[in-house]
Amino acid sequence: MLTALRRSLASRSWLVDLPLIALAWWAAFWLRFNLGLPHPYFEHAVQTTPIALLCMTLGLALARVPRQSWRYVSLSDLRQLAGGVALGAVLTTAVVMGLRIEGFPRSVFLISAPLVLVLLAGARAAWRTLVEQAHTRAQAQPGAAPPQPLLIVGTLEEADQALRTLKGVAGWRVAGVVSPRAQELGRTLQGVHVVGAPDELARIAAAHHVGTVLLASAPGAPLRREIMLRWAGAGLNLLTLPTADELLRPGAAPAPREVRLEDLLGRAPVQLDDAGLSALLRGQTVLVTGAGGSIGAELCRQVARFGPARLVCVDVSEYATYALEQDLRRSHPTLPAAYYTASVREPDRLRALMRAHRPGVVLHAAAYKHVPLMEAHNEIEALRTNVLGTLHAARAAGEAGAARFVLVSTDKAVNPTSVMGASKRLAEQVAQAVALEHPGTQVVSVRFGNVLGSSGSVVPLFRAQIEQGGPVTVTHPEIVRYFMTIPEAAQLVLQAGLMGRSGQIFVLDMGEPVKIADLARLLIRLSGKAEQDVPIAFTGLRPGEKLYEELLADDETTEPTPHPKLRVAKVPGAAADAAVVIAAWIDSLGAAPDAGAVREGLRRRVPEYRPLAEDS
Repeated sequence: MLTALRRSLASRSWLVDLPLIALAWWAAFWLRFNLGLPHPYFEHAVQTTPIALLCMTLGLALARVPRQSWRYVSLSDLRQLAGGVALGAVLTTAVVMGLRIEGFPRSVFLISAPLVLVLLAGARAAWRTLVEQAHTRAQAQPGAAPPQPLLIVGTLEEADQALRTLKGVAGWRVAGVVSPRAQELGRTLQGVHVVGAPDELARIAAAHHVGTVLLASAPGAPLRREIMLRWAGAGLNLLTLPTADELLRPGAAPAPREVRLEDLLGRAPVQLDDAGLSALLRGQTVLVTGAGGSIGAELCRQVARFGPARLVCVDVSEYATYALEQDLRRSHPTLPAAYYTASVREPDRLRALMRAHRPGVVLHAAAYKHVPLMEAHNEIEALRTNVLGTLHAARAAGEAGAARFVLVSTDKAVNPTSVMGASKRLAEQVAQAVALEHPGTQVVSVRFGNVLGSSGSVVPLFRAQIEQGGPVTVTHPEIVRYFMTIPEAAQLVLQAGLMGRSGQIFVLDMGEPVKIADLARLLIRLSGKAEQDVPIAFTGLRPGEKLYEELLADDETTEPTPHPKLRVAKVPGAAADAAVVIAAWIDSLGAAPDAGAVREGLRRRVPEYRPLAEDS
C-alpha cells in the first residue's frame, strides 16, 4: 500500500493536476460570491488552499488516479477519478471544518468538488483528443496511402468495441455502422452514424463507395454466419477482428483479418481451463498416438504450451512424424520430446514405449476415419486399428501406471451406419472395459464432429476441386454436419481428460450444424470465384454416409459438467470381459474376412449399428 502511494505521489501528472485543483478551489470562492471575493473570504481562500491541495492530492493518490495513462483514458478511469475527487473532498471538508475557521462559507466544499472533477477529467480528455488527432495527421502525411473506408456490421455494443480497436490500427476509416436492430437506425456512435440494416448491405456499400465490411459480431453469433453465407464473394471484402486466442500468438496484431472458414461455426470456440491443464500437464510425460495426424499434431502443440517434462509422439507415418518434429522444433525449441514411428496395432512395441517413458497422460488419436474407404475392402483394417489399437494403447497405459488415458472418438459412433462408426463405438466399449481392468488409470472418451481442414475432410477436397475449376462435388443438397476447428478439437480432448472420470464419454455442445452445400458455396466465394465459374455437383450419398450426424444415441441422455461446452453421455457401461471377447472375435476373422460376416458381428456387438444398405 505504501509502495503504491509513493509511486502515485511521484507521478508527473501532478504538474497539471495541482494547478487545476488550486484553480477549482479559488473558482469555488468566486462563484460563491458572484465572481467577487470580499476581503475576509480572500483570506479564507489563501489560508485553506494548501489544505485543499494536500487533501485532494491524498484522495487522488489513495485512488491511484495519478497512475492512469492519459493517452488511453477511459470511462473506467473517469469513474476512478470521480472516486478520488470524492475522497479528497471529504478529507478537505473534515480538515477545514476541524480548524473552525470563523465564517467560512461551507458551500465552497459543494462547489469545488465538481469543479475539480470537471477540470481534471477535461484535461485528460483533451490530452487523449490531441494524441488521437496527432495520430490521424501522421497517417495522412504526404505519400501515405489514404485510409480505406469500411462498414462495421453489428450492434452498437459490438461496433463500439470494433471502433476502439480500429483507433489503434492505421489505414482504415469507418464510413458507417450497419446494425440488425431497427431501433438503432439513425443513431451515432463515436461520431459514426448507423446507416442501415444488414439486408441492405449491398445498397449501403454502393452508396458510401465502400468495398470492405468488418464483422463485429462475436464468434458464433447468428449475424456473422448470415453475413458470411449471403455476402461472401458478392463484391464485398469481409473482414473480422482476431479472436483472443489469435492475439495470444507471437507477433499477433489487433488488425482486422479476412474471414476464414472457421468463422462460419455457429458457436463460440471452446475455452480452456488453463490453470487446471497446467496443473495436469506441467512436469508430466505426455504420450500422443497418431501424433502426425491433424488432431494428434494439434494435441502435441497444445500440450507443448503447458511445459511437459517430456512429449512422446507416436505415429505410423514416417513423413508425418518428421513433419511434426520439424514443426515442434521451430515453435518449441527447448521442448524435451521423443518421436517414434510405431503402430498401435503392435502391443509389444507400445508396452516397450510406455515402460521406457512412464507417461502420466496418454492421448490416443491414432485411427482410421475415412468412412467410404473403410466401408469396402478395408473393414478388417478399421477393426484392427480403431478397436485393437485402442485396446493395446489403453492396456499399455494402464500397465505403465498412467494417470489418464483419453480416447479420441467421433459422432459417427452414435447410431452408426458405417463400419468406421461402429468400430469407434466398439473402441469406446473397449476403453470402458480397460477402465475396469486398470482402476488406477482414468480412461475417458471424447466424441466430436467433423474437423475443418483435417486430413481426409471435405475442406481440402473442395479447395483442390476449386483450384481445378470444379465441379465441387457434394453428395446431397440437404446433407449437414457438425464442425469444429482443429484447435477446438484438441482443446476438447485436453479439457475432457482433465475433468473426466473413468468410463465416461464426453460430447461437445456443437451449436448448429452446417449444410455441406453452404460450406462449398462459401469456399468458392472466399477463393474469389463465383458459383457460375465453379459449379456444385450433387453425386448422391456414399456408402455408410448419413444425411445428418448425431452426438448422442436415441436411448442416451446427458448430464452437465463444470465446463459449459462439455456434457457427459450416460451410456451403458461395458462388461468386464468386453475387451477380451471383442479382441478374440476380431482375431478370429482372419486376414481376409467376408464383409457380411464382419457386419453381422458388428450388429451383435453394437446393437444400434444399422448399415444404410439395409434401410434402402
